[in-house]
Amino acid sequence: MDKERKPQEGQEQMNEEIKEQEENSREETGKEEKGSTELEECRKELEETKDKYLRAHADFENMKKRLEKDKANAVAFANESFATDLLSVIDSFESALGTIEQIEGDEAVEKIKEGMALTYEQLIKVLKKHGVEAIANEGVFDPHVHQVVQQVESEAHEKNEIVDVYQKGYKLRDRVLRPSMVTTKK
Repeated sequence: MDKERKPQEGQEQMNEEIKEQEENSREETGKEEKGSTELEECRKELEETKDKYLRAHADFENMKKRLEKDKANAVAFANESFATDLLSVIDSFESALGTIEQIEGDEAVEKIKEGMALTYEQLIKVLKKHGVEAIANEGVFDPHVHQVVQQVESEAHEKNEIVDVYQKGYKLRDRVLRPSMVTTKK
């Protein structure tokens, strides 16, 4: 009987080893599946983080461009309020020049006229150098740069054409400092 038991015991031992190997194999498969799931989660999290990074980087670049544009505008229009304040000085100068041109007199009056004209021209050149220019007041009314203060009948002009200018308008580069006050044909 001992001889019969030994093969049976060997067989039982082999069966136990096989069962043990199957259990180990199942555990490893479970670990692989668990590891695979963890790997997929890590990949998904990496993609989400990468997407967030790319969005944050794009937002940063857009903000940087916007700040550079704002800075350029601030520099370009830094003198806007100063230029606006000078417009009343220009108006006074033009009024004085118009008045003095009507005066006839001796050599001293002529020298004063000449001095005022030169000073006025110099002021206009300096303003032009810094981007301040008078708005053109010929032709058709443009609501972006003109302000109609009166409409009149006129045989010499077409509809919405500027007939007269009450006050000159000025702009700093592309920005209107003060619109021209004009009269147009009805």
